Amino acid sequence: MNNNQKDRFQTVWKQLTRFFQNEKTQKNARVTYQVIWNLTLILIIVGILGFSFAGGVGAGYFAALVNDEPVRSKEDLKKDIYNYEETSEVYFADNVYLGKLKSDLEREEVSIDKVSEYLKNAVIATEDEYFYEHDGVVPKAILRAIYQEFTNASVQSGGSTLTQQLIKNQVLTNEVSFDRKAKEILLALRVEKFFEKEEILETYLNVSTLGRNSSGRNIAGVESAAEGIFGVEAKDLTLPQSAFIAGLPQSPFGYTPYTQQGKLKDNQEPGINRMKTVLKRMYSNGYITKEQYDKAIAYDITKDFIGKKALPSEKYPWLTYEIEKRSIEILSVSLAKEDGYEEKDLKNDDLKDQYVALADRKLRQNGYQIYTTVNKKVYDKMQEVTKNYPNFGYDKAGEPVEAGAILIENKTGKIISFVGGRDFKREQTNHATTSLRSNGSTMKPLLVYGPGIELGKISPGSVSANVPISIPAGSKAWRPGNYGGGSYTGVTTAREALKNSYNIPAALFYKKIINLSPASYLEKMGFSTVTKGDYSNLAMSLGAMDEGVTVEENVNAFGTFANSGEFIDAYMIDKIVSKDGKVIYEHKVKPVEVFSPQAAYLTLDMMRDVVNSGTAASVRNRLAFSSDWAGKTGTSQNYWDAWFVATNPNVSFGTWLGYDTPKSLQGTYNGLEYNKRNMYYWADLINAAYKVDPKLIDPDKRFEMPGGIVSRSFCGVSGLLPSSACQKAGLVKSDLFIAKYAPSRADDSFIDGQYVSVGSKRYAALPQTPGEFTSGGFMLNPDSYADIGLEYVDDPGSVIPGGEKSGNVVGAKAKLNDNGKAPDPLSITISNDKITWGLHHEGDVVGYRVYKDGKKVASINAGGSLVYKVGSGGSYYVTAVDIVGKESAPSQRVESGAKKTGSKEDSAKNKDDRGKDKVANEDKKPDSKEKNGSDKDKDKDKDKDKEPEKETDKDKEPAQDKDQNKENTDKEIQETDKDQDTVNDKEKETDKAEEEEE
Repeated sequence: MNNNQKDRFQTVWKQLTRFFQNEKTQKNARVTYQVIWNLTLILIIVGILGFSFAGGVGAGYFAALVNDEPVRSKEDLKKDIYNYEETSEVYFADNVYLGKLKSDLEREEVSIDKVSEYLKNAVIATEDEYFYEHDGVVPKAILRAIYQEFTNASVQSGGSTLTQQLIKNQVLTNEVSFDRKAKEILLALRVEKFFEKEEILETYLNVSTLGRNSSGRNIAGVESAAEGIFGVEAKDLTLPQSAFIAGLPQSPFGYTPYTQQGKLKDNQEPGINRMKTVLKRMYSNGYITKEQYDKAIAYDITKDFIGKKALPSEKYPWLTYEIEKRSIEILSVSLAKEDGYEEKDLKNDDLKDQYVALADRKLRQNGYQIYTTVNKKVYDKMQEVTKNYPNFGYDKAGEPVEAGAILIENKTGKIISFVGGRDFKREQTNHATTSLRSNGSTMKPLLVYGPGIELGKISPGSVSANVPISIPAGSKAWRPGNYGGGSYTGVTTAREALKNSYNIPAALFYKKIINLSPASYLEKMGFSTVTKGDYSNLAMSLGAMDEGVTVEENVNAFGTFANSGEFIDAYMIDKIVSKDGKVIYEHKVKPVEVFSPQAAYLTLDMMRDVVNSGTAASVRNRLAFSSDWAGKTGTSQNYWDAWFVATNPNVSFGTWLGYDTPKSLQGTYNGLEYNKRNMYYWADLINAAYKVDPKLIDPDKRFEMPGGIVSRSFCGVSGLLPSSACQKAGLVKSDLFIAKYAPSRADDSFIDGQYVSVGSKRYAALPQTPGEFTSGGFMLNPDSYADIGLEYVDDPGSVIPGGEKSGNVVGAKAKLNDNGKAPDPLSITISNDKITWGLHHEGDVVGYRVYKDGKKVASINAGGSLVYKVGSGGSYYVTAVDIVGKESAPSQRVESGAKKTGSKEDSAKNKDDRGKDKVANEDKKPDSKEKNGSDKDKDKDKDKDKEPEKETDKDKEPAQDKDQNKENTDKEIQETDKDQDTVNDKEKETDKAEEEEE
């Protein structure tokens, strides 16, 4: 400082000193000081008062906001926080995972120790960096949020901790208000007081909404996100994957990589940018190193996104829907019982609907584990066979032939596998468990033979008529018919009738027991659709139910025979377990006694014949294994339904084919009739199951005959102990009987008599009948007719059709009525020295006389071969003789060795010879032993001629699946063993016997 500056400073300092020392100045300064001090004090007081006032108002306002919020206990909070939806999971048999049931939101709970550390750190760094430090709320974050709210700031920073977010998602709502925020803060503080940080974090990880998975379903919880986005479990998530998932809660459907259809979005940038933000925060908060950060930032996360994944309901549509339906039914009953109701109370539709809806909601929200009986490998193989089977048949009116099948384990009732149909996208009906159809002749062992044997009214050796019948039914008459209107055998046994599926014996047997309510046996065996009308309907014996039956119920009932007469209800849901491990349902087998072991076995033994040599014999060469099968074929009215159901000691299995809108299956396709197409389908399916589980499908054991069964001989026309007459007639047979019901009375069905034969039928001779056309034999006693249903037979002469097996037996009621006039002349032909003619068109003709040069040279009865071999030279003609001996005019004459027949005029010219011939005939009546012997010799000759004719007639009969001997040949495709399974429609049962079920 120079001298001038120093002088100036001193001058200024003196002036200031004088100013402050001035009395006036000091007075003014004191006044100013007082004012400033007082103002400061006032401001401090006002500030204190204002702060106190504001705080009081704030506290009062906060208290007012939470005034209606109850003080929640720890248990209440725990119940609310952990009350989140979790998708139920389904398992095949042997705990093989199937998938999750369909729900609005897919979620799978996971414990904190099974979550990747990367993911936990990513969530904390992104959503709540002070998570382990705060007590539920962060004050400065709240003040910042309030300030931003009041100032309407353009940037709104979140003020919620993870705890608050948990409260908002699980306890409160997403409403934006001070009221909700105040409650959120209060509850967050309370949650932090009661729960550990790891518990809070675990719950948050399970409740967060995280977009969609690769199936297009909405997901929540990190386990569902890990599996649905990357195809890994939450514990195995990498750093980039963890960062991607941690970024999703901010905008789940904006950042999710998948569309609603489960396809990858074209633009993945939003989700990737959010992932990078999460990684940056993890690095900033020290959770990862610079090296980890750089590597993760550079990683292409899109290559980890899995492709579209089919839902269980898409891959296994019939199965998942069936599981859902059965689970809901089980849960509805369980929930109703919890509320004090009984299962019978659910017959009230309103109450049932209420509990079904509740069960449905719980099934989709409560995270149950549902364990089923279905074998995945068998099920998959059966669907594959169905997809590739080439012989279902033609589409009709835009509809394909549909299929249903089910495989059930006998001793447990487990449903091992089923086929619901051919294409779920086209038709959703489950043809194995839901569709009701007529079961045709598969009804016979269930309703006729099984109950009949149990009641002691039928045995395998019981005898019935198998010819056209007419049973009175109100104002009309029921006329059941066999397949194709033929296959009549006269009389037959129950065993033969079931083996060949004859309808008429089944109807007659059922008529004997219908008053004993055999339909009640169906209800014992699980038929749920038996109506009151079914109990009195005779056509039920052939499968004509009012409503029909499902494949499941029909097949399940056959298992009753395999279980020694005990019915075990089929089931699919083995057990249901809650998410906390509690078993809330477990199936228990409850056998129902239906038949005695003896009745069950005899029915099985009869059905063995069906498979071994009867209507189902064609399946044997199709099987890849040999087993002790017993079964039954069936066809409904108009060929609408084709069935085959069979059982062995382990399993019961059945198939059904038909159109959803009933149409005829009849006709060949790929060289196979409908019945073969169904049986081959059955064989292909069971072969596929055998390859998967041979021990189950092909047991080593056979059906074992229980005690109380005996083998007895019986007479084949009565079922009684054979008499000497029956033995002489060659009609003795043998079969198995329940000991207490074995025949004990000797047969009395025969009386001596004479009969005539007309074609394949026999009739009692009249006193006027020429002896040359009669045969001595046995007559069926009229008193025995009722036992075998002969009172309903239209033509008694058809009961004993003739032939070697029938012996010389005829029904005493089988009589021909004289038409009152002489028969019309015949027309004959000659060729290769043989005269031939046809059976006379008038039904009372019993024989024919052959004349040579005006003299009778032969008498041929109408049941023999209508052929006469001529000698050398001579003129021949033939006359017809009726039941009372009246003879027709001669036929035209034919010359021995001539190529042309004589003219019709010859017949008129020879009328004069007729009287002479008749006199000669009268002289030659068979009074002498010589004549009788001569006639017997001629009968022998006629029998020789008769046999080939008999074979020819047999060949012409409608197929009755009696070509069993051909079943083992390589020509199965050409066989015509059509299944006699046509069911009689109830409305048409009195006038459409030809459409009758097999």
